[in-house]
Amino acid sequence: MSVSDRPILIKKVKKVSGGGHHGGAWKVAYADFVTAMMAFFLLMWLINTTDPEQKRGIAEYFAPASVSETTSGSGGILGGTALGDDGPKSSGSQSVLQELAPEAPATDQTGPSANLSSASDAALQAEMQKREAAEFASAAESLRQAMQSMPELAELSKQLIVDQTPEGLRIQLVDQEGRSMFDNNSARPNARAQVLLRAVSKVINQLPNRISITGHTSATAGSNRASAPADWSLSSERANASRLVLQSAGVDADRIYSVAGKAGSDPLYPDDPSLAGNRRIAIVLLREAPVLPTDTSL
Repeated sequence: MSVSDRPILIKKVKKVSGGGHHGGAWKVAYADFVTAMMAFFLLMWLINTTDPEQKRGIAEYFAPASVSETTSGSGGILGGTALGDDGPKSSGSQSVLQELAPEAPATDQTGPSANLSSASDAALQAEMQKREAAEFASAAESLRQAMQSMPELAELSKQLIVDQTPEGLRIQLVDQEGRSMFDNNSARPNARAQVLLRAVSKVINQLPNRISITGHTSATAGSNRASAPADWSLSSERANASRLVLQSAGVDADRIYSVAGKAGSDPLYPDDPSLAGNRRIAIVLLREAPVLPTDTSL
């Protein structure tokens, strides 16, 4: 057979791109899936390890700072105005209405608007009082927990009375038979009183309210008089000595509003003014705004 008579063979090579019948796109999809699962489990771990306060802080951090509260057109770009003849950013028909509208008469401040203002003030004051009462209750609970958790304070818990009065949160250090806060006719707090005063100072430092400190004595046993003449100076000296212990424990001196002695004129047990429980130190966190420091630079 000659060369010209040989059959001509055409070989076609089929090129396959991607390295196989399915290509390599699955690797990208699988990597995205693994990344998403890792992010999901990381998020679940973070949710389980954070406390509610931290979650609230994270939510506030990612909350939008400026979002319109309305869903109408007034929250859009034009803010509820239209394009008018006065210019591309004018109020359009609103300017015409303002020119045609008569001037509104002055409103009486003693009318309904004044009632609304006074009502809002009353609601604000009620809300502040409610919040203050909640803070007082939290401080009282903190003091009770401290008394129970510390062995040196647990045995003194019966000598501490905490309650809320119209004046504010009152904390009283009360004498018991055989367990007094001061030595007889002495104004110096003993070790028991100093431990209690330091525990009270930790609660006081949690709130900004001003403080009043009042000393009380008991009447002489078998006597009808409420207090002896020396009891007035003794009760005031005991209150002042308690103030010094509180300040040494970190209470700011500017927060002290009053230090007074009432002798036996205001007994805790009026039926028996001679009881040891009438000898006490009353510390009151007053229901009022805290004192602002004076600006000495002026």
